[in-house]
Amino acid sequence: MPYAAPRMDPHHSAGEPEPMIVGWTPLLAKHATILDVAAGGGRHARWFAERGHSVTAVDRDVTALRALAIPTIELVEADLEGDPWPLGDRTFDAVVVVNYLWRPLLPQLVASVTPGGLLLYETFAEGNERFGRPSNPDYLLRSGELLDMTDELEVLEYGHGEVGDPPHAVRQRLLARRSS
Repeated sequence: MPYAAPRMDPHHSAGEPEPMIVGWTPLLAKHATILDVAAGGGRHARWFAERGHSVTAVDRDVTALRALAIPTIELVEADLEGDPWPLGDRTFDAVVVVNYLWRPLLPQLVASVTPGGLLLYETFAEGNERFGRPSNPDYLLRSGELLDMTDELEVLEYGHGEVGDPPHAVRQRLLARRSS
C-alpha cells in the first residue's frame, strides 16, 4: 500500500516544491522534458511547467493535477504499483520523484532518463520512524539504497540524514546524470 506524504512536511502541505528540487532546477536544459512520478497535487509539475519545461505527470489520481489546468503538463493516470509501466520506452531529460517509494519501479525510473538527463529523487529513509509517518520499512529507503540503483548513472549529489531544525524527518536524496 502506498503512503501519503505526512502532513508534517511543510513544503508538501503548502504546495511548494521541495527545496532540493528547486536547487537542482538550474541544472536542467532549457525546455527540458520532465517526468514527475507520483505527482500528487502537482507542486513539482507546476514548478517545472512555470519555468518553460514540458512535464508528464503520473499519478493514480490526477484530479488535483487536472485542476491546475496547465497545458504543458501531460496527465497520465496510472496505478504505478498495480498496472504495467504506462509510458512504454519513453525517456525524459529529468525524472523527478519526491515522497514516493515503490522498489520494483526503481529500474524503470533509471531507464526513463535520457542520455545526458538527470534523476532527481528525494524521499523518506530509515530513521524516519522516530519522527512519525512513514514508519513502515517498506516505505523507507535503506542507507545507500539510492546509490545502489545508479550503476548506469553518474552521482552528482547524494545525502541521507535528518532534515529540519529541529529535525522533523530523515530523508535520502540523489541527483544523478546518465552519460551522453
